[in-house]
Formats: sequence, structure tokens, C-alpha cells
Amino acid sequence: MVETIFFYLFALITLASGLMVVTARNPVHSVLFLILAFFNAAGLFVMLGAEFLAMLLVVVYVGAVAVLFLFVVMMLDINFAELREGFQKYMPLGLAVGGVLLAEIFITVFARSSMETTIPVMDGPHNTAAIGLVLYTDYVYLFQLAGLILLVAMIGAITLTLRKREGVRRQVIADQNARKRADSISLVNVPTGQGAGPGEGK
Repeated sequence: MVETIFFYLFALITLASGLMVVTARNPVHSVLFLILAFFNAAGLFVMLGAEFLAMLLVVVYVGAVAVLFLFVVMMLDINFAELREGFQKYMPLGLAVGGVLLAEIFITVFARSSMETTIPVMDGPHNTAAIGLVLYTDYVYLFQLAGLILLVAMIGAITLTLRKREGVRRQVIADQNARKRADSISLVNVPTGQGAGPGEGK
């Protein structure tokens, strides 16, 4: 009974938050409602026994992606008039796609009676440990390949957005490594009682 109450509570808050993400006029409020939806979806994953997915949802999506969205939205100068025009233009297509998804959800819900609803008890390691064993044994090369692809994508994005502007000093590693002692230090024989002149002692 308690699990049913919490399930409907998390589900209703998730649906309401998702609706507010789409309908909120302020983009910052939309991102905040998105974070709320992520937290409640994580609660649903915990109730299903998928603690690893709940942790990923909170750490990755809430801690990184949603916060990145929030900073980007706050830094951009958004034209709300153009957003409203685009919303009205693509509303029929969005309603059609939403109707298809809603029909699929209803079909899945009403077809539950013909499915096995009991969750079998699995003998062995915890689900998080099982995912780690499979990920780092059977699919370790694919996992490393995915990391390399993300690294190349990150380097490419940095290279494409790197702009050379005049008047901005940049660090050149090759020039720093090739720099010798004579290029940066000069010994000056200063007479007693006199200071170093302009340009001396560098």
C-alpha cells in the first residue's frame, strides 16, 4: 500500500514537471522543472530496484546536463516572440507525435494483464555489480572505444570554437620549451651607489 502511494506520487510529480517543462514561459523555470522531473524519475527507478540507473540519472543528468542547460539558458539572449511563433508553427506535428506516444503508453498499460507481472528473484551479485561485471568484461573494448570517441568529439569541438584574436596573448608551449637562460636573464654590473637603469637587469 505504501509503495503504491509513493509510486503514484512520484509518477504524478514527474508528469506534472514534464508538462511544466514544455508549457513554462521562462526557460529557467523549464530547466528547474526538468531537474524536478529527473529527481522523481530517479525515485521511480529506486522503487523498481534499479539503484544504479537512479544514481546515473541524478549524478549525470541532474548534476551535469541539467546544470549545463541552466547556465546556457541564463547566458543566452532568447527572443521569446520567435519561440512562440515556432511553437505555434510546429504544434500540429507535436500533437501528432504526442498522440502516437500516448496511444503506445495506453496499449502497454492495458496489455499488462496478459504479461507476467511478478519479478523473478535473481541469484548472484547486486544489479550494480552485475552491470559492472558485464560492462568491464564482455564489453570493455566497446566501453573504451566510446570513451575515445567522446574524447575526439571534445577535442574537435574545442578546436572548432578556438578563435585567434589580435591583441590576445596565448601560451605557446614550444616557445617556452625552446627558451634559454640567455633569452630571459641578463647580468649587469651596477656600480656601487647607483641603481639599474631603464631596461637593465631583465
